Amino acid sequence: MKKNYKDLIKSFTSNDYKSSVNLHIHSTFSDGTVDAKELVEQAKAKGLQYIAISDHNTLNAYLQTDILKEDILIPAIEFDCWFGTVFLHMLGYGIDVNNSELQALCAKTKRGTEADWVRIFSMNHPKKVIKAIHNAGGIAVLAHPACCFTASLNKLVKNLVKLGLDGIEVYYPYARHRKIVKFHKIKAVKRLADKYNLIKTGGTDEHGAL
Repeated sequence: MKKNYKDLIKSFTSNDYKSSVNLHIHSTFSDGTVDAKELVEQAKAKGLQYIAISDHNTLNAYLQTDILKEDILIPAIEFDCWFGTVFLHMLGYGIDVNNSELQALCAKTKRGTEADWVRIFSMNHPKKVIKAIHNAGGIAVLAHPACCFTASLNKLVKNLVKLGLDGIEVYYPYARHRKIVKFHKIKAVKRLADKYNLIKTGGTDEHGAL
């Protein structure tokens, strides 16, 4: 029986994201440095209850390994998208990784999963991505919104909600380069999550060991 991932994710609290849940992790199948199976073992060793390996534009961590058998995992992906002049990342959680519509949006080469200068040329649009995520049984979540280069984050989120956006990444550390390229305040992100009744998610955006 398929888990109700939407209700599960809605049940997570801010304290869960601080101690036992990490829904934004990258493996060597995109631009991470640690193998997907090793990430699962590290997460279990650290006592985490749930993680999501959300590689850029690829589902291969799930399609080419047997990690989905692990109860700790919530299947996920992170798509690069352009919405007008705004480059953004859309996370899909609780997805059917065998869904052909979702697979059609994935990168066709390894470079399309790891190289920033390749990924920025993505032709994916949030409308198509959100639709595919929903058709694959998942929820669509805006990743690291404080880094979206837009004059009005409120307008961006409002328009994405019209397209079916389910959630927004609130519990996010904004480390590495995203600490420097942050354009909006985290408090503003929390306000928008409440304003549009969005599911609040979180993760470390880990690219190395847990």
